[in-house]
Amino acid sequence: MGKGGEKGGEPGEPEAQIRFYTWEEIQKHNLRTDKWLVIERKVYNVTKWANRHPGGQRVISHCAGEDATDAFQAFHINPTLVQKFLKPLLIGELAPGEPSHDRDKNSQLVEDFRTLRKTVEDMNLFRASPLFFSLYLGHIIVMEILAWLMLSYFGTGWIPTLILACILTTSQAQAGWLQHDFGHLSVFKKSSWNHIVHKFVIGHLKGASANWWNHRHFQHHAKPNIFKKDPDVNMLHVFVLGDTQPVEYGKKKLKYLPYNHQHEYFFLIFPPLLIPVYFQIQIISTMIRRRFWADLAWAISYYMRYFITYIPFYGVLGSLSLLTFVRFLESHWFVWVTQMNHIPMEIDSEKHRDWLSSQLAATCNIEQSFFNDWFTGHLNFQIEHHLFPTMPRHNFWKVKPLVKSLCAKYGVQYEEKPLGKAFVDIVGSLKKSGDLWLDAYLHK
Repeated sequence: MGKGGEKGGEPGEPEAQIRFYTWEEIQKHNLRTDKWLVIERKVYNVTKWANRHPGGQRVISHCAGEDATDAFQAFHINPTLVQKFLKPLLIGELAPGEPSHDRDKNSQLVEDFRTLRKTVEDMNLFRASPLFFSLYLGHIIVMEILAWLMLSYFGTGWIPTLILACILTTSQAQAGWLQHDFGHLSVFKKSSWNHIVHKFVIGHLKGASANWWNHRHFQHHAKPNIFKKDPDVNMLHVFVLGDTQPVEYGKKKLKYLPYNHQHEYFFLIFPPLLIPVYFQIQIISTMIRRRFWADLAWAISYYMRYFITYIPFYGVLGSLSLLTFVRFLESHWFVWVTQMNHIPMEIDSEKHRDWLSSQLAATCNIEQSFFNDWFTGHLNFQIEHHLFPTMPRHNFWKVKPLVKSLCAKYGVQYEEKPLGKAFVDIVGSLKKSGDLWLDAYLHK
């Protein structure tokens, strides 16, 4: 078997020089300074290129030493364009006797999922409806205008101000779901158009950073609910999650906070503070530290528009207070919706599962209704969204029966529940993890 060199597969090289690798060899290359991955049986050395990866270097590093075929297909809408970047990184292929999948994955399940993806492509379910997204953006802009008109007409009493805060919260939450669509490249056929409108929606309509969001969110999609890989389950010792982390903390006698009460202090810390405090600090520091100057310019345009609109009514301090209150309200909406699909599910260390099984273990759905679709930005179809992140959300309901039947065929659990139960399960799951911690802390 070839021991891979730094280079290989240059456009001018003769075919005879192709090198073959075993999985045993490939799996050794999963280090910070040495990263290989496999896409469609071709072996690539992405060590030096990872830092230039548009989706961030971490997401590509999480797949090092593995078959990344399904992740690659899930995130890129224009594979031919991406092949241009891959070609110089090619160092060889899997040896003819090697399976296409690493670590004894169920090859039939993997093939069936890839067939499903092909079917979905043939059904045109990756084609977005321009009308849907135009109306969606329209209803956000209408809310922003309505807010201003209401103040002009009714003045700044307590009642109009509270109604204003509710309208602005709704428009911010909905802009949050819309930026998610563009961030996932699910609206336009060309990546560049999605990126441009993404910067407008997350930057000018929300005052946040597209690059910060991309680099964080794609990691979550590649490795959902996996410690050290999914930033959404890195709780900075404030909460313990799942069944294994609480026991580890308990055995090591780690008690940064009284975790047996985390289901109670959750209400004081997580929903109220995530957006106005934690995200705010992270976004601004990331834009400056990583020199995302274009994102910073878009974010500044949001603040300029906001203050020019509201300082005449409330003054500087009043406008700042209003903004903080709106973010406080939006944060509740955001946390309950984004956590209901993941916190009650399996949260653990890397298990090296196939794409379908890893996404289903970490994700559940919420029952479909017009309100649930709108309120959650179609994240009630979280399973379908996780399997096909670039699919426009108005098509999730069409692919759902196909996903359910594939899961049934292989005995993969497909979980769906009402919205209320999903909210209750967040708290129940935190209580369960807290109790596991206390038991281990006292008795193990």
